[in-house]
Amino acid sequence: MNTNYAGFWLRFVAVLIDGLVLGVIQWIAVMPFLGLLGLGVAGDIQNLENMDETEAMGMMGPMMAMAGVAYIGFFIIQILYYALMESSSKQATLGKMALGLKVTDVDGNKIDFTKGLVRSLCRVLSGMIMCIGYLIAAFTEKKQGLHDMIASTLVLKK
Repeated sequence: MNTNYAGFWLRFVAVLIDGLVLGVIQWIAVMPFLGLLGLGVAGDIQNLENMDETEAMGMMGPMMAMAGVAYIGFFIIQILYYALMESSSKQATLGKMALGLKVTDVDGNKIDFTKGLVRSLCRVLSGMIMCIGYLIAAFTEKKQGLHDMIASTLVLKK
């Protein structure tokens, strides 16, 4: 089995690349909603001076709802991006591909979608605890982050 584990900084750069990719995908996905919201708000803003305080505050409801929908959509896109890409035949996200990395199970085999989904969801946990779940990859023998340990996966150099 390949024991050429990908180190923290290499994985960090891959995450930066993936962040750019996800940012573009999410921006394209949210643009139609922002356009619709903008058209609705633009009409209301013209009448803002004729509104009382309650009506003006009522404008915030749809904007907050749209922000919540966008956040949930971004979360789903991110989870599916990592799970689908890492369980694909490439075994890597675009960032990992660019750096010659791949995700395997602890035996060096390709992961299935379920394991990819678990790993992707556990990435959220790794980030929630002040990114310590990611940082521990710099200090573990197999360069595993918390999400790798939970999902029993490795990130290897090809």
